[in-house]
Amino acid sequence: MDTLLLIKAALMGIVEGLTEFLPISSTGHLILAGSLLDFADGKAKVFDIAIQTGAIFAVILVYWQRLRDTAVGFGSSVQARRFVLNVAIGFLPAVVLGLLLGKAIKAHLFTPTIVASTFIIGGFIILWAERRPAATVRLDTVDEMTPMDALKVGLVQCLAMVPGTSRSGATIIGGMLLGLSRKAATDFSFFLAIPTLIGAGLYSLYKERALLSTADIPMFAVGLLFSFLSAWICVRWLLRYIASHSFVPFAYYRIVFGVVVLLTSYMGWVTWAD
Repeated sequence: MDTLLLIKAALMGIVEGLTEFLPISSTGHLILAGSLLDFADGKAKVFDIAIQTGAIFAVILVYWQRLRDTAVGFGSSVQARRFVLNVAIGFLPAVVLGLLLGKAIKAHLFTPTIVASTFIIGGFIILWAERRPAATVRLDTVDEMTPMDALKVGLVQCLAMVPGTSRSGATIIGGMLLGLSRKAATDFSFFLAIPTLIGAGLYSLYKERALLSTADIPMFAVGLLFSFLSAWICVRWLLRYIASHSFVPFAYYRIVFGVVVLLTSYMGWVTWAD
């Protein structure tokens, strides 16, 4: 196996893990990083989706006690069954729209210019959401959510099919706009990511299996490992961060980063390959 390829896989895994659960778009960063690293062919796109599974294992580890209690109490606890139902309902829209529109979106929207534009738009939406009055919060915890709340967040999650939007950003900020507290929106975003990203990873591997061979196993293994480690660090940090901070810094980051990409592309300073 090419050592340089393994280094690229590790770097892409780190990018995925550090950005998957922040409202800054992991897909957008992977597209841009792939452009710079010359790691953007058909196999690389499958790799980008597959290594999301490594990041999800980090969420499972961080929330292991809650997930374990839900599994053990599913047969006897109304709260546990409602929690599972809400996650399933929130997951469903992404499945339906992903199957209907996924191919067209990948063919036409996965470009650095579109990513940069959605970075900027998403940044302004975060600023707007964070400046709303605190009185608009009506749900403090995930356990207070109704199936309708879950469906609304699930529909908002579908906006993240446009690269650069950010799945975490859409669900967290969307949840806040729907009345969830910052903590509840973040928790539900993490729980919703488990079936969404595992499903997307497995489906992508199955659909594009003709592109892959056993020789690719080391590359995928390295990407998964570094994605898991960096995501584990990021998730633990984010849960501490939101206890006393807003998402405003991420909004400014999105806006500045998007402007830099557009400017360098327009001026010809950097070739952001489509």
